[in-house]
Amino acid sequence: MTKRFGDRVALDDVSLEVAAGTVHVLLGSSGSGKSTVLRLILGLLMPEAGNVLVDGTRVTEATRTALVRRMGYVVQDGGLYPHLTAYDNVALPARAQAWPGSRIRERIATLGTMVGLDAAMLARFPRELSGGQGQRIGLMRALMLDPPFLLLDEPLGALDPIVRAELQTQLGALFTTLGKTVVLVTHDIREAVLLGTTITLMTDGRVVQQGSFADLAERPTSPFVSRFLTAQTLAPVDAEKR
Repeated sequence: MTKRFGDRVALDDVSLEVAAGTVHVLLGSSGSGKSTVLRLILGLLMPEAGNVLVDGTRVTEATRTALVRRMGYVVQDGGLYPHLTAYDNVALPARAQAWPGSRIRERIATLGTMVGLDAAMLARFPRELSGGQGQRIGLMRALMLDPPFLLLDEPLGALDPIVRAELQTQLGALFTTLGKTVVLVTHDIREAVLLGTTITLMTDGRVVQQGSFADLAERPTSPFVSRFLTAQTLAPVDAEKR
């Protein structure tokens, strides 16, 4: 894919393949093109060159609506509507599909248990939630229709380190349990190591290297890869991931 915004090249001949049932992490600093990839997958943007295919179907203006129903999307701040309760925020996708109330209540109860939020918490408005709680609500909404694909754009970026670490662990467990195909955008190496099956490191709209964390750490293809990995202090992670 190639994508430009005026004279600026946001993506420069980028090719990616995300295997079904894996967590594919797009890693890189701000402006590297990571979020643009997600917007192209969602059909919010169209490339100047190249195609985006989801399960073999090309993303176009004509196919976008049907494809988006198969995707859950989580943004950094949760993207919650402030005038709706947490419950109503989560219920929105199902109501748009005309689900009966009983089915909505059952699904929300299941998701609430999954992410550790009870009925009292779901009755609150977004302003009454902590950052971590708001992100859990955003994740519940993304999972409401049980989509096969999850797209997460810096979902934990605005959280404090302790809450972020807790949610990273929780997300890892959820990804393993649900077995969905996930594309996760982050600039955090620890997050990429903990959650990613495959890591694609990007800079200036290009793919620098793709593989496991071990591939990037032990077999860097350019000095940039080593500089990026050593620029952050890698917090302790489990031995198997290392």
